[in-house]
Amino acid sequence: MPELPEVEVVKKSLINKTQNLIVKAVKINDGRLRYKIDRNKIKKIIGLKFKKISRRSKYLLFFFNKDVVMLVHLGMTGKFFFVNRKRTKYKTSFYYDINEDKDKKHDRIIFNLSNNQKLIYNDVRKFGFIKFIQRAGLEQNAHLKHLGPEPMSAKFNIGYFKDYRTGKERNIKNILMDQKFISGLGNIYVNEILFLSGVKPVKKIKKLTDVEIKKIIKFTKKIISKAIILGGSSIKDFSSSSGKKGSFQQYFNVYGKKGENCPKVKCKGKIKKIVVSNRASFFCNKCQK
Repeated sequence: MPELPEVEVVKKSLINKTQNLIVKAVKINDGRLRYKIDRNKIKKIIGLKFKKISRRSKYLLFFFNKDVVMLVHLGMTGKFFFVNRKRTKYKTSFYYDINEDKDKKHDRIIFNLSNNQKLIYNDVRKFGFIKFIQRAGLEQNAHLKHLGPEPMSAKFNIGYFKDYRTGKERNIKNILMDQKFISGLGNIYVNEILFLSGVKPVKKIKKLTDVEIKKIIKFTKKIISKAIILGGSSIKDFSSSSGKKGSFQQYFNVYGKKGENCPKVKCKGKIKKIVVSNRASFFCNKCQK
């Protein structure tokens, strides 16, 4: 599943492609996504203009005029293609290569735009979804209203962290994966954050020291920022609209490195793999306490 940095890169790619274009028609090849496409609502965006695109956690929000918002979650394999007036097809998300024969059968929704351009939503496994809501109801939307602060925001600080953990018995891996605590983090980046913070994924949050909490916050912001700059992680098939693959995976310290030596020079530890909250967790058995 794409995590916050990947979705942020997709957002930036789409902003450059769709800004101020008008939806001329919508073709639904297969509306049976995670939630069935509401055909009446999707038809209402015909004639509307893309005003802006934003991101909240792992969600994309397309703002049209008339206060209509298209909420998109990419699920496991959702992605967008953009076709310009010269019929050149651009990647904006998660496949290394464009393969017309393979891609076409998974093109679920096609938005025909002004200037003979197209935005295509493609989803192999159909775990993503597209919904339409009014801007006035955005804050109360069921998918968005319970999300925690963004990792890069000033709200994600030691005071917030300590208040949130009060009375909770959960481990640190579990809480960092909880979108109600902090939005947008997923398994890959949480593994890396905890390694750099020197904290074992199964450590109970009530046992974290102030120093450890500060490190977790610091490295969360640092890793997410770096991952966005590097274009996201190409664990399976992420690439930006230019075709350049995300390169953050070249900087992984522990993720997917079971049995390897700890990358810290003075550490004699080995990278171990355990399962925490049904997700693979990689950590050093020496320097993560």
